[in-house]
Amino acid sequence: MMRMAEADRAVRLESDGVPLEGDLTLPPAPRSVVLFAHGSGSSRHSPRNRYVARVLREAGQGTLLMDLLTRDEEKAEARTGHLRFDIAFLARRLGTAIAWLAADEQTRDLPVGLFGASTGGGAALVAAAEHPDAVRAVVSRGGRPDLAGDALAGVRAPTLLIVGERDHPVIAMNRDALARLTSEKRLEIVPGASHLFEEPGTLERVAQLAAAWFERHLRPAPPR
Repeated sequence: MMRMAEADRAVRLESDGVPLEGDLTLPPAPRSVVLFAHGSGSSRHSPRNRYVARVLREAGQGTLLMDLLTRDEEKAEARTGHLRFDIAFLARRLGTAIAWLAADEQTRDLPVGLFGASTGGGAALVAAAEHPDAVRAVVSRGGRPDLAGDALAGVRAPTLLIVGERDHPVIAMNRDALARLTSEKRLEIVPGASHLFEEPGTLERVAQLAAAWFERHLRPAPPR
């Protein structure tokens, strides 16, 4: 049986007066859409996030991989590191993409989830707290949810934190954040995995956990 093709679309948004680029990919009859929040030093071309995105689409979820920084900002960030921990800045950029998803003809009726990696995990949680009616679920991979600070208490979306077993400092940070979350929450520690989930089978486990979490919590809204 022939599999129907995915629909790919280049997205260009404006936030803080600068253009941001992204890739929207929708499987046939998508049930939801997941916006990716990349960590420091990463972009929409991240092979790890693109792998997870592919698994999500195989499970019927659309994906939007956005660059939260322009090319000039990325170059400056590589030298100074001044943006990677500016969680409010990154969350604001995510908010622009969330608003775009709510307005676009292809995605406006789809429930939205956020997938954050590294510092993108903190930004995703701040964005979820700031857009409680739009964000229905959050997954953080090797993230820094602790960087969301006081916003953690305002997150209403069910949140899954995924950390590698060998990523000891980040495990402690995630446990601290888990205790401060008041929404439905879970911490999954992937056996044998380090921070980047480069060990055989570990990234596959991340993708499976994320797909199952979004499948459970991103239920399609009633037709308008």
